[in-house]
Amino acid sequence: MRVMFDVTDPDERKHTMTEKKGKAEGIDVKALLAGDDAFIRTVVRAALQEVLEAEMTEALSAEKGERTTSRVGYRSGYYGRTLITRVGKLELRVPQDRDGRFSTELFERYQRSERALVAALAEMYVQGVSTRKVKAITEELCGHSFSASSISTINRRLDESLAQFAARRLSEAFPYLIVDARYEKVREAGVITSQAVLIAIGIDWDGRRQVVGVEMANRESRSSWRDFLLGLRERGLAGVEFVVADDHAGLKAAIREVLPEAAYQRCYVHFLRNALDYVPRKVDDDCLQELRWIYDRRNLAEARADLAAWIGKWQAKYAKLVAWVEDNIEETLTFYQLPRQHHKHLKSTNMLERLNEEIKRRTHVVRIFPNAESCLRLVRALCVETHENWLEAHRYLNMDYLRELKKEAMRKAA
Repeated sequence: MRVMFDVTDPDERKHTMTEKKGKAEGIDVKALLAGDDAFIRTVVRAALQEVLEAEMTEALSAEKGERTTSRVGYRSGYYGRTLITRVGKLELRVPQDRDGRFSTELFERYQRSERALVAALAEMYVQGVSTRKVKAITEELCGHSFSASSISTINRRLDESLAQFAARRLSEAFPYLIVDARYEKVREAGVITSQAVLIAIGIDWDGRRQVVGVEMANRESRSSWRDFLLGLRERGLAGVEFVVADDHAGLKAAIREVLPEAAYQRCYVHFLRNALDYVPRKVDDDCLQELRWIYDRRNLAEARADLAAWIGKWQAKYAKLVAWVEDNIEETLTFYQLPRQHHKHLKSTNMLERLNEEIKRRTHVVRIFPNAESCLRLVRALCVETHENWLEAHRYLNMDYLRELKKEAMRKAA
């Protein structure tokens, strides 16, 4: 896990003291700070270690070894924690208390997904469905073993923040919506099943990406997608003009029902993968590559011209493929109605696929979740972290292009 800290603006008082000391000893402090990475890491590590100790003192209402009636607990050693920062890798000693109640705010935001992962693994271990390897992983991640009560404490704290995220009001409009599902293995009543994780990403009028919904369903069906989209509407989802999704009959039906005003874009990447079913296993010519190039054209007129040429060239050799393309390609060309600057971002579900890859990387550690709640907890924790990172980043799209396109359309309509 990587936690990033900006150390370019240190505390003014410490900076002044260091500068005075440097002048007294005849040291060029600026040159030292600029060139000695080891020195900077030492300073940052010492500062963060002091923060951890101060947080533990505040949590226990007592200094180390202090005798006081206000004490609410006792220290119980340390566990190691590695942070990757802008000044390099820092090895920290995180204090523990006997009751396991201490949770440092230093890592709070960045450890949601780690805590969710640990909780899932620990649940497996406590339920007796894991191995010694799982126990070793959990203890390595958190530095101590787990009981059913400690897992309950971890989950209770985590679930409160995740529930707030999942139920938050969507108070702004999202002209763009990207939806997709992935499957995770879950143990229910002793039976292992694959359950769908439904995820939706929205892009607001500021051009920022947001994770707007994450839910579990037994499978992808019209009813499950309908309930998912209706849940977003009930939380305030509005202003959706364009939806990107895969070609799933239930999902398409739910979009038409819940978001009838939105244009539908079938992911062209999935479309090209589906095309492989209509050609021989080993294709040794440029047929599929030329089909792919259609999606790089500047406008719909160019794309249609290329499509017509492609059909004429390959119809005799790949009649089955060409017939399928003619019947289905129109849904993949909807993105041409958007500003050209947005084409590469909204002709596929790739931005959601990247999030799914990160989810897969973490859920692969668990493999089989002890229950659906555990699975949803980890996926939501990862989505919260991604969501917060997106909000802090530069805007993903310049929405001025869409505004201008809409204005131009209104002028023509008038």
